[in-house]
Amino acid sequence: MMPITMCKEGERVTIRKITGNDKVRQHLSELGFVVDHDVTVITKVGQNVIVQVKDSRVAVDASMANRIMV
Repeated sequence: MMPITMCKEGERVTIRKITGNDKVRQHLSELGFVVDHDVTVITKVGQNVIVQVKDSRVAVDASMANRIMV
């Protein structure tokens, strides 16, 4: 497992684990980051990422992105 920030642009990955406290995990879940679902890394700027989640694109800063393990 690795954080989603380590993925390359265009890479499709499956979320394996979301770390953090309950509030953080709930927030990411509401954005569509759910364990065992596929997401695609659209672009990266530093460690910030834009990810295709279901039918939406979501920008996630580095602190949140590092909690999404793939």
